[in-house]
Amino acid sequence: MSAPERIPPPAVTPGPAAGASSGPPPGAPVTELLARGELTVRGRLAGASNAVLYCTVAHAGHEVPCVYKPVRGERPLWDFPDGDLARREVAAYEVSEALGWGLVPPTVLRDGPYGEGMCQLWIGPAPDGSGEDGASGGPDDPDAAADDPAAADDPDDPAADDPDGPDGSLAGGLLALVPGEEAGEGWRPIGLVEVEEDRTALLVHADDARLRRLAVLDAVINNADRKGGHLLTTPDGRLYGIDHGVTFHTDDKLRTLLWGWAGERLPAEAVAGLRRLSAALAGDGPLAARLAALITPAELDALRKRIGDLIGTGRHPVPGGDWPAIPWPPV
Repeated sequence: MSAPERIPPPAVTPGPAAGASSGPPPGAPVTELLARGELTVRGRLAGASNAVLYCTVAHAGHEVPCVYKPVRGERPLWDFPDGDLARREVAAYEVSEALGWGLVPPTVLRDGPYGEGMCQLWIGPAPDGSGEDGASGGPDDPDAAADDPAAADDPDDPAADDPDGPDGSLAGGLLALVPGEEAGEGWRPIGLVEVEEDRTALLVHADDARLRRLAVLDAVINNADRKGGHLLTTPDGRLYGIDHGVTFHTDDKLRTLLWGWAGERLPAEAVAGLRRLSAALAGDGPLAARLAALITPAELDALRKRIGDLIGTGRHPVPGGDWPAIPWPPV
């Protein structure tokens, strides 16, 4: 079986420190720079549920921007074990790479200024520190972020993660709110949402092949929180999904905005990718060994089963009904 074509990571312009060059050394993978470089915290991203630190990582005269999420800054969850969200983020990257679609930015598990955590290549311009999503202040103690309710997203505010406001195009044009109950050409319906008292709008996502691949990845990793704010695009047309800490649960917890293809046949490229992934996870091969260090044996078995079920049905999954199908806030 031939290996899938690898999609190279994007070029970045992080604003390097004096004397450093932007990007990884020529010929070196981004993951090597993320794992081995010197990690410097530049600020904390406000509004995140867990401690999210904007950093730079430098090695051998090269520097890239990154996100560092230390384990000690993770908030406890009722349905996931404490202290392992970082590992799940790395596992999601591993699965994305095995599919060959490059949908998750390069991500590693490493030690840092606040202990072990996940370190992921930053996608997009550096935060300016002026807004809720900006990196503010200095290197705040992540323990404070984990204990401070004001640092978390407001679960009652549907626009808490919405960078573009309550109407019109959202998430870089991949989502939109439209009047009425018809999605319109080029869009897939998600569901009605209340935009203000006594007024609803139809939330839709683009009928986009990149989003469709991401919908398949979410089904594979059992993503419990695919919001619009977790979709990032680059000027060259690439799409990335971020924030994969609540994934790989043994129970069906798929919550996503990408239900537009529910029940439809999977594209041929998706079936081919799933077969490659299934083969890579057979036995105790390298991918299975790497994932075994990141998720539990039961979760690894559940991952294999989900892949097998998707191949067997040949269709996108549909909401199960035992768990809210759409995350809140949705964007």
